[in-house]
Amino acid sequence: MSALPPRVSVLLPVKDAEGTLPECLASLRAQTLAEHEVVAVDDGSTDGSRALLERAAEEDPRVRVLRSTGRGLVSALNAGAAAARAPLVARMDADDVALKDRLRRQATRLEADEKLDVLGTQVEVLGGARNDGMRAYVLWSNALQDDAAMRRDLLVESPLVHPSAMMRTAALLGLGGYRDYDGPEDYDLWLRAAAAGFRFSKLPEVLLQWRDSERRLTRRDPRYAPARFFARKLQALLEGPLAAGGPVVVWGAGEIGKAWARALRARGVLLCAFVEVDPRKLGQRIHGAPVLGVDEAKALGPALHLAAVGQPGARERIREEARRLWIAEAALIAVA
Repeated sequence: MSALPPRVSVLLPVKDAEGTLPECLASLRAQTLAEHEVVAVDDGSTDGSRALLERAAEEDPRVRVLRSTGRGLVSALNAGAAAARAPLVARMDADDVALKDRLRRQATRLEADEKLDVLGTQVEVLGGARNDGMRAYVLWSNALQDDAAMRRDLLVESPLVHPSAMMRTAALLGLGGYRDYDGPEDYDLWLRAAAAGFRFSKLPEVLLQWRDSERRLTRRDPRYAPARFFARKLQALLEGPLAAGGPVVVWGAGEIGKAWARALRARGVLLCAFVEVDPRKLGQRIHGAPVLGVDEAKALGPALHLAAVGQPGARERIREEARRLWIAEAALIAVA
């Protein structure tokens, strides 16, 4: 085992994970980057997880086990971040598996580029995705590899799979760590990091096996429900591009577009039009705004355009039309 100071601290919150924890710990023990530590925070487990962690710490001095009061994931993450001794922190969940070069590849990249703050990797779903939505998300996320692409789609979904991420410890602590609120703590962190000017990237290779199961918090905790993601996106829009007010043009007069229109109007944002390709909707008025054809969008004047269509390929088609109409890239934000 390396006696050198750790280059990476792995933040590993653990809650009743005795079935998957041994494989997770084995994958960390096998890392080609010897100079790392595992900061494992037991979040009040009631199964054999604590004993597994203590045994791992006895066998490997790089494993440190912290006690937690069982106050939840955010508290455990912040406790681990505060205890981290390395300049870089990597996330890991107790049911995931890191490929052996993961920590070395990420640390080497971050150490070589001081302007880079957050670095993810591509992932594969361990055992296969349980539904089409998970498969589509992984394909979409894996394709977002540079800062521009991740920022461009930041309000669509989380562009980084949280347990694949590594970032500078000082950057995480400088943001105040993870925020404990009634929504997704990882997505909230990326939104705050982007607003603070942090730079993102992703290694174009699979370095994490991400387990999909019914026990995942994202499937059973209301903080990760679609409504909570929507609310956080809305907050980011109102505090960012819409901080000075509207107007807004919504591309898509379907259910997604209507939901965004209602939410924005309820907060005093001026909705000047919908843009649609469905000829049956053209000429209607929805929530007081006219439904226009694509070519009519050019005459609307300065506005923030929201791409709010969820069908496959719709974002790309809307971006192509916006370029054709000379709508500035910064004036078009995808939210679906």
